[in-house]
Amino acid sequence: MQETTVETTITLLERVKRGDSRALSQLVERSLPPLRRWARGRLPRWARAQDDTQDLVQDAVLRTLPRLTSFDARHPGALQAFLRQAVANRIIDEVRKVQRRPGVVELADDQADPGPSPLEEAIGRERFERYEAALQSLKAGDREAIIARIELQQSYEEVAMALGKPSADAARVAVTRAVARLVKAMAEQKH
Repeated sequence: MQETTVETTITLLERVKRGDSRALSQLVERSLPPLRRWARGRLPRWARAQDDTQDLVQDAVLRTLPRLTSFDARHPGALQAFLRQAVANRIIDEVRKVQRRPGVVELADDQADPGPSPLEEAIGRERFERYEAALQSLKAGDREAIIARIELQQSYEEVAMALGKPSADAARVAVTRAVARLVKAMAEQKH
């Protein structure tokens, strides 16, 4: 039975810098699923035109690929954070583009908006801002654990690999502790 080893993202990045196209394919293959999970639902419904969120993720990653040869991964989660920021920027660009050119649509007077009310949106935005602020107040390791497990929906095995933990159980403990610190930070912001 042949044993296979999973190369770290940092090792793959080094191979990409040396011109290894296979390593580049492996990086993209590894990075797209968690980015798609993270991006799901982040592009507002009203901003979706022909492109959906998954297309934006792919476009952002493709635009980022040429910069990987000079990218310096200083920690295991650096590439995912870099790509996540590229996707977030692409989503912002798409929202701005749609806001500049709103479409004219006739609506019937009795047609109700199925989306959240302005109050519901404000409450959701406030909670999200509290979450983001609390997340930024945490140590980098805690932030990475929360982002990997909650936002990217990675398995504990993937989190262990991303954080350099020895096992899935060690990653589970790290995530649990990080979430507890996040909850405490969010509670402190309410007061």
